[in-house]
Amino acid sequence: MGQAVSVYSLFTEFDIDLFRSGKHYKLYEKLGSHALIQNEKQGVYFAVWAPNAEAVSVIGNFNGWNPHSHQLFVRWDSSGIWEGFIEGLEMGEVYKYHIRTATGEQLEKADPFALLHETPPRTASVVATTWYAWQDDAWMLSRPDKNALDKPFSVYEVHIGSWARDSEDSERFLTYREIADRLVPYVKDMGFTHVELMPIMEHPYYPSWGYQITGYFAASSRYGNAQDLMYLIECFHVAGIGVILDWVPSHFPGDAHGLYRFDGSHLFEHEDPRKGYHPDWKSYIFNYGRNEIRSFLISNAFFWLERYHIDGLRVDAVASMLYLDYSRNEGEWVPNGFGGRENLDAVHFLKELNEAVYAHFPDVQTIAEESTSWPGVSRPTFEGGLGFGMKWMMGWMHDTLNYFKEDAIHRKYHHDQMTFATVYGFHENFMLPLSHDEVVYGKQALIYKMPGDDWQRFANLRALYLYMYTFIGTKLLFMGGEFAQTSEWNVNQSLDWHLTQYEPHKGMQRFVKDLNRLYRAEPALYEKGFSAEGFQWIELGDHENSIFVYLRKGYRIEDDVLIVLNLTPVVRNYRIGVPTAGRWKVILNSDDVSYYGSGVNPIDVTSEPIYWMNCGDSIPIELPPLGGLVLKRI
Repeated sequence: MGQAVSVYSLFTEFDIDLFRSGKHYKLYEKLGSHALIQNEKQGVYFAVWAPNAEAVSVIGNFNGWNPHSHQLFVRWDSSGIWEGFIEGLEMGEVYKYHIRTATGEQLEKADPFALLHETPPRTASVVATTWYAWQDDAWMLSRPDKNALDKPFSVYEVHIGSWARDSEDSERFLTYREIADRLVPYVKDMGFTHVELMPIMEHPYYPSWGYQITGYFAASSRYGNAQDLMYLIECFHVAGIGVILDWVPSHFPGDAHGLYRFDGSHLFEHEDPRKGYHPDWKSYIFNYGRNEIRSFLISNAFFWLERYHIDGLRVDAVASMLYLDYSRNEGEWVPNGFGGRENLDAVHFLKELNEAVYAHFPDVQTIAEESTSWPGVSRPTFEGGLGFGMKWMMGWMHDTLNYFKEDAIHRKYHHDQMTFATVYGFHENFMLPLSHDEVVYGKQALIYKMPGDDWQRFANLRALYLYMYTFIGTKLLFMGGEFAQTSEWNVNQSLDWHLTQYEPHKGMQRFVKDLNRLYRAEPALYEKGFSAEGFQWIELGDHENSIFVYLRKGYRIEDDVLIVLNLTPVVRNYRIGVPTAGRWKVILNSDDVSYYGSGVNPIDVTSEPIYWMNCGDSIPIELPPLGGLVLKRI
């Protein structure tokens, strides 16, 4: 094996100019480790950005982790990039960068652009490739239609390590390939259109759920390698299911081998802790004002979209990025240049991110987890927005769960919590989330947020799901919610799949499956999901009876569907206004006995020319207790 480092570079002057101006969106093609042949010699090219280092070398098993034997060369152009070619190295080589700082510190760092890392708790990087013979051409060709904003988006949120474990060894994770054999057919059978994978980039601390990332360009080796994850994604695509990836450009941990103080200076993060330290997560905030950092982050987004065929990015903790005073007291933050609390560098970054993503990948979606009233999050940047495709509707989630937690006798005093969302609901392209955040840290499983006895809890949860699926916006449900998991989510164990043998849980699972079927089959539930033209209240003021009636509209009037919710445990004979005369059929009833309901099943009914609820025609109908009906004119 050759012991010398040869001068070699994958960078052109144009690459360097793009990198330094914050416009290089494919740095993964240049930085990191790349196995290649140079002068007919097999080896590995290494390149790392460490502008404040005094010396950088590659260490590994191949040289006994000796920091003096394989030193890289710093580029002449002041870019801060160290690079070189080491002959004789191959795929699978374990390595780190040894960095001597300007103050004499000796640091050992994992490669920020490594495509694979050792399985935690080991922290070294591994020379690897993302080459894969993809077999998902049919999906990629159809993706512009599948991912369009006027198409159904029903998302199943999954944490890979705890959806299911080895049935014979509960401590063993399933690999990406093993979970593909179980998860993909399950999601397809349940009728979800997309899955959202909680962060699967390499993270040393498993209980962080993947949100404390050290290896932004590497799939977590806990479950396999790059090709194994690609196989899982490909299986989803072949099954007609899109894959959204949870992405975390908001903060990173302070692990010694990670990005923090990478070259002895605050390279990726702000030096001032009032800007660079996140008090909630005890992590560090990217310096979005630095051009090279924007290149790093946007390159990372491009990497997952290009190399892994990801169909969308759910961007985590956007609110924490937008506000300089996020989770900080007075005196703990620094105002922007205009004296305000807005992080103008982060705003610029998010706009540039979305412009670049949609320019290069027009058939994907970016989705913001943003919990404030920041205007125009999902509006185009040319209109002054941030440019996301969708935004999580956190207000709807909080209001709805607070309403359903109330005992039915008290709900009449909280009626507006169910109607308020339509006041602001068309300002953004909203996704309705019932996510992992609602079933951890003492918040209880969704089923135990519901009041009443066991039957009422299940009836309430079915009514909640029917309301979510028939309301405005797109949908997201965290794993386990579809069969009414009874315990809080525990990242250290499998979901409680044994519950699905019991009728209440089996009925809930069957109901969610039918909701997905209904959602995909009825254009009125998605074609105008972000427009006020697609929604009309028929009755929103019956506080005393806790009844809601609303119409969902598609492009054609014959596609319209009518929804009635009776959120008290009382069967009611009720008259509702209908927008058009004719015969109305119940196409879904949350109280059906097959769902563990009581079996109150209204029959088809022909409208009468009786003016009611501001409609020229109306129908009498029996409303099931704690239930919802979806009706359509036939």
